[in-house]
Amino acid sequence: MIGTGRIERYVLARTLVALGGALAVIAAVVMLIDFVDISRTVGVRADVSFSQLILLTLLRSPSTILALAPFVFLFGTLAAFVALNRRSELIAMRAAGVSAWRFIFPAAGAAFVVGVLAVTLLNPLTAALGAQAEVYRNAMMDNYLNEPKGTWLRQGDGKTQIVIHARARDQVDGAVRLRGVSLFIYTLNARGVMDFSRRVEANEARLEPGFWRLTGVREATPGAGAIRSESASIPSNLDDRTASERLGDPQAVAFWRLPETIKRTRDAGFSDTPFRLRLQQVLATPLLYAAMSVLAAAFSLRLMRLGGLAGLAGAGVTLGFAFFFFNELCGALGKAEVLTPAVAAWTPPVLALLAGFTLLCYTEDG
Repeated sequence: MIGTGRIERYVLARTLVALGGALAVIAAVVMLIDFVDISRTVGVRADVSFSQLILLTLLRSPSTILALAPFVFLFGTLAAFVALNRRSELIAMRAAGVSAWRFIFPAAGAAFVVGVLAVTLLNPLTAALGAQAEVYRNAMMDNYLNEPKGTWLRQGDGKTQIVIHARARDQVDGAVRLRGVSLFIYTLNARGVMDFSRRVEANEARLEPGFWRLTGVREATPGAGAIRSESASIPSNLDDRTASERLGDPQAVAFWRLPETIKRTRDAGFSDTPFRLRLQQVLATPLLYAAMSVLAAAFSLRLMRLGGLAGLAGAGVTLGFAFFFFNELCGALGKAEVLTPAVAAWTPPVLALLAGFTLLCYTEDG
């Protein structure tokens, strides 16, 4: 598919160099912004060193860089083809009878392959680094006195549902720990409806294999007084990883764990739409990368002697931004269940690819 001739290999090499440059620039900007943000939110509130701030930045930045990867392919491909055009290399290729399709498809194919690698390898890696960054940040902020951030979690099966609220959470020796915990327990009645059964409050809840271990427990049922105990246990079908995923953002769940997370979320009676949408968006990533590459290349094929290349390239960048924000809009509509997850995830890359092909056909074939 790629590298069927010397011309294709040359264009592909120039494109990969430009993509590397675009990636370096975007990564540097993202890490600089992340470092400033971490210095402002963590550095002034906790006693941390410069090296710790750098480490936290390196752990947190990859997920943002991966989210902005479509711009890497937009800017990189555009820069590569504009440079080829300015040096009249594209003119020489087309004068020799080489169709634009021949040197655009290798770049688009490379973008698609990188997209597959991003889905299968980089996505799980950035999810793991992001989780480690959260643990590392919590450890840094452990002694900082501030209002705790509320956390919600839900678990259950066909007969019991438990809604868990905690004022704070962290991880101890890899296990999820909640502090200031309230558990609202619902059970299935004879009519098939979940009725409120009891409320359990605890100073601390730690997730063990198959159950929550509670300490400082106060339990109350409707129409009865509270019962206090030093410790208690509540059955759980969660493990440390799935509990962390439920407490976090769907963006932080690794690709390979999304199907399992969707199933567990549905079994717990919680809406799985954000996770199904995330799965479809991740699956559409290779097509999105290829679409951005084709779109950028199509906007940079205008001959230099005809003028207006800079304006056309600027229009390509603008359209690329428009498709990116359209992708975000479709994602918001998908989360609100206005669009199905598949439609919300696949519509933007398909439209971007069709727009690139349309302009390419107009430029190449008239």
